[in-house]
Amino acid sequence: MNIQISSAAAAWYKQELNLKTGDFVRFYVRYGGFSPVQKGFSLGISNDEPNDIGAKTTEDGITFYVEEKDLWYFDDHDLIVDLHTKYEEPVLEYKKP
Repeated sequence: MNIQISSAAAAWYKQELNLKTGDFVRFYVRYGGFSPVQKGFSLGISNDEPNDIGAKTTEDGITFYVEEKDLWYFDDHDLIVDLHTKYEEPVLEYKKP
């Protein structure tokens, strides 16, 4: 599983979460919501320090990651995060490599 995040999306997270270089954004599984890969679950975000990183990428000095225990959620899909230009909010896409 790989994480790809556009520079525009990284800048959005940096501004919205008041992040600085060296900070972390964790994508974690939560019960409820909608997902095209797992019914009844969705992704949440937090700026927790990493515990057991399963996948990560760094963009604009911020490390975006998923913990090992949450990798099941992606069902062998990569996570692609971009910024919706019209609504100015992140868009999550799941792609099989």
